[in-house]
Amino acid sequence: MSDVAIKVEGLGKRYKIGKLQRRHDTLRDRIADARVFNLFKRRNGNSKNGNGSAHHSSLITTPDSSDPTLQTPDSETLWALKDVSFEVKRGEVIGIIGRNGAGKSTLLKILSRITEPTEGHADINGRVASLLEVGTGFHPELTGRENIYLNGSILGMKRAEIESNFDEIVAFAEIEKFLDTAVKHYSSGMYVRLAFAVAAHLNPDILVVDEVLAVGDSLFQKKCLDKMEDISNKGRTVLFVSHNMGAISNLCGECIWLDTGRIIELGSTEHVISHYIAPAATDSEVGFSDLRHSRRSINLRTSTGRFEWVRTLNRAGMQAQSFLEREPITIETNFTLKKLVSNLQLGCSIARIHPGVELFTVPSEILTTDFPPDSYTIRLKLEPNYLRSGRYSLALKLFSDGRRLDTLTEALTFSVNTYVSPDQESSTFSQWNAGVVWLPYRWSGLESTIPGETQLTRR
Repeated sequence: MSDVAIKVEGLGKRYKIGKLQRRHDTLRDRIADARVFNLFKRRNGNSKNGNGSAHHSSLITTPDSSDPTLQTPDSETLWALKDVSFEVKRGEVIGIIGRNGAGKSTLLKILSRITEPTEGHADINGRVASLLEVGTGFHPELTGRENIYLNGSILGMKRAEIESNFDEIVAFAEIEKFLDTAVKHYSSGMYVRLAFAVAAHLNPDILVVDEVLAVGDSLFQKKCLDKMEDISNKGRTVLFVSHNMGAISNLCGECIWLDTGRIIELGSTEHVISHYIAPAATDSEVGFSDLRHSRRSINLRTSTGRFEWVRTLNRAGMQAQSFLEREPITIETNFTLKKLVSNLQLGCSIARIHPGVELFTVPSEILTTDFPPDSYTIRLKLEPNYLRSGRYSLALKLFSDGRRLDTLTEALTFSVNTYVSPDQESSTFSQWNAGVVWLPYRWSGLESTIPGETQLTRR
């Protein structure tokens, strides 16, 4: 058996944005349509898998050039991926990083056989389990129990194989009390817990995980990361997309950096991340991020509020992306509400990008005033600024009555730099500049007796 799990050559995906663009339904959408749902309910999960065999090799190739989607008039061409080539060996854990819109999710959808490439091909050896979007492959009217069997069938599992893993899936997802409840009543966190448990415990050869783990709480995220590590230790392959550089660093030996659909760099995780987080070239949008089209883990069509933009301001009130240590930082963000809400609360989290560590979350007070549909701007000032030199990312959260309206895990990045005066030796100074935050402090009990000497006062 070949030791290559995935081989991608010249992969490209082109979208036509125009009047006659045809809708693409995913395979899982079609499987979970009303006809399949009714059939599944009638048979109550007692159907046998059609072929009962695992899929061991597949070749994803370029679709027919006569596809009308590729010949849409009056449209714009958007290459979500272009000329992407790489190889993944069995048992490797590969991280995929890049800004929103870089092409990460498109790549995973092609490798998961959800969509076809426009050009190039991907040779996949083994059964693929993917977790790309919250609730992908779940039918909302089916219970958690029924969806486990449905997803297992989609993955090509026999009923006996699903049953042998059933108890472990339920225990991992922590949904025992809601197992026979329709998943339409599940929270987004419960959706993710169940979806990840199914994908990870049905013995896939290749596990593909997108940023959806950001929906879960920190303890469950750690549990998922431990499970992915366990899967890789058993010789299975993992592709992991995340904006959490700490998780990527801890889990992945190799890393792919995508930007505007192309591979910028491929190599050791530490090397790629160090280049990825390097300060970006200055432009007119420094310190500002348009959030209207940023990727979320929630459905904005059903949400009553969303963030529109965020920016960082310096001491002078000017838009900036780079700050000095202890320099005050103002974070200003704008959000819109679609209808009247009350008990509004915002939150801002700051994380050190490398290593990926979430430092703190600053919640606002719960605003009990009624807020009518409108656009609102709010400011958070970090003064004093205790962040040490490094690169940081902002996460934004918007709640009403304890219900999440919008969340962005990487809304904006900025840097903090150390000021070193000419008379300070950088080699000596760096020894006292370790860590990620400053803390107020004052030494006492030390008395200088002779110039150059220090004496400890005994008590």
